[in-house]
Amino acid sequence: MAESELTIQETNQAAAVIDAVCKRIIGQKQVVKEAFAAILVSGHILFEDIPGTGKTTLANTIARVLGLSFQRIQGTPDLLPSDITGTLVLNPTQGDFSFRKGPIFTQLLLMDEINRATPRTQSALLEAMAERQVTVDGVTYALEAPFCVMATANPIESQGVFPLPEAQLDRFLVQLKLGYVTADEELEMVFRHTVPPVMPEPILSAMDLLELQNKVQKVKIHSDVLTYLVHLCRATREDSEVLLGASPRAIVALSHFVRAMAWIEGRDFVTPDDVQTAIKPILRHRIVFRNWSSTDSEEQFQQFIDRIVDHVPVPTEWEYSE
Repeated sequence: MAESELTIQETNQAAAVIDAVCKRIIGQKQVVKEAFAAILVSGHILFEDIPGTGKTTLANTIARVLGLSFQRIQGTPDLLPSDITGTLVLNPTQGDFSFRKGPIFTQLLLMDEINRATPRTQSALLEAMAERQVTVDGVTYALEAPFCVMATANPIESQGVFPLPEAQLDRFLVQLKLGYVTADEELEMVFRHTVPPVMPEPILSAMDLLELQNKVQKVKIHSDVLTYLVHLCRATREDSEVLLGASPRAIVALSHFVRAMAWIEGRDFVTPDDVQTAIKPILRHRIVFRNWSSTDSEEQFQQFIDRIVDHVPVPTEWEYSE
């Protein structure tokens, strides 16, 4: 198989971004890679995890390192759609209305505890996530590129929350979980909090990120590897344990996401290993089991994907033609 590597500059850019974020986020290098990969393909990210694992800090740090403007919204039951998108404000001196932009007019938006907001408010994000625009009183306003939504949800609480429906979950490219780190990593985390925190310097700018997004689109996927990707996703629909398998949108999302994962690893082509690594964050929030229990859902999902990967034949001989 003929290998084609990225330039040293591109490889160093990816490593520099990940290292800068990991200096503040301890023990989560794989999650940082996956979050960066999602942003490289203009995807949105859902963090569904227990409180206190660093989701908000991760979002803020990524925005800083990538040189993006950042806004945070706290999801509450009394949050209105206009609190996100903006509203018309009366100008008493001129007797007309002007549009006051909401916090969604940023490049990286953190929607904290999205499942605490009402469905009406959650749906206010849909147009922005899908179309990169906001419509208020019949007027459409474009959002500044690059634009990414990171949302957090607490899977443990059941009172005062409004779970996202499958259609809205599908708008998120990936679902990531931070979880607990090792004892040594927690010790390092506590030690770092005994000194004044130092925010990392920006590694990229918004313009740099847009250029990288264009380069990631050019990462090649051989037809055999693409066929393998499709067969893996289709196999999730044929399992007797599954009520809802991977949608066609999930297949397209995975085909984009694997390109970014390959680019981060310093390659301009996708391997079957990239597909096996990328499929879990892509499908974690898209698979619905017939017998589902919130207490063991992650373990059930991991075992299910491992079984699918073991079952679908892996392409062993493939090469790229110039």
